[in-house]
Amino acid sequence: MAKTPTPLGKEFTKGLWAQNPILKQVLGMCPTLAVTNSAVNAFAMGLATSFVLLMSSTLVGLVRKMVPSQVRIAVYVVIIAGFVTIADYFLRAQFPDISRALGPFVPLIVVNCVILGRQEAFTSRNPVGRSIVDAAGMGVGFTLALIVMGSVRELLGNGSVFGVTLLPQVFERWTIMLLPPGAFLALGVLIGTSNLIAARRQRRAPAAQ
Repeated sequence: MAKTPTPLGKEFTKGLWAQNPILKQVLGMCPTLAVTNSAVNAFAMGLATSFVLLMSSTLVGLVRKMVPSQVRIAVYVVIIAGFVTIADYFLRAQFPDISRALGPFVPLIVVNCVILGRQEAFTSRNPVGRSIVDAAGMGVGFTLALIVMGSVRELLGNGSVFGVTLLPQVFERWTIMLLPPGAFLALGVLIGTSNLIAARRQRRAPAAQ
C-alpha cells in the first residue's frame, strides 16, 4: 500500500509536476527561452532562480505580518532585488564565463513571475515553514525543466550534454535548436508531452479506483 504524502511533502512535490512553473503554469518564459541553449547555462539559471526564490520566500514569510498591505508588492520587490544582487555578484566573481553567457537574464530575475507570483499567491498567506518548502519545490521543478530543455537543445544542436559529446560526428547537428526558433520548438514539445502524460494519468485514475 502506497504511503499518503504528508502535507509538507505535497507542498514540495507539487512544484515538480502538478504546478511546475514552466510546464504547467508557463511562467518565467524569458529565461526559459533565452538561456537554455546549453545544459550548463540552464542549470546555472535554475540554481540562481532557486536561490532567490528560496531566500526571498523565507524573508517574506518572516516579515509578512509586519508589512502593510498597501506596500507589500514594493517590499517584495526590494527583498527579491537584494538576493538577485547577491546571486549576480557571486556568478560574476566565481563563474565569469557563465555570468557572461547568461548576460542580463540574472538581473532580470527581479521581475521573474515565478518568484514574485509565489510571494503574492503563497508566501504572504502561509506560515514560513510551508513557504520554504513550497519555494524549494518550485525551485527544483523550475531547474529540472530548464535542464531538460537545455539538454535537449544542446544534444540536438551540438551533439553534447553538459559539454560531453554523446552523438557521433556523422550526426548532422540541428543548428536551429541553438537559435530562438529552437527554443520555442523545444518548449512546445515539452509542454505538449507533459500535457499528454497528465491526460493519460487522469484517464487511468478512475480505472484504478
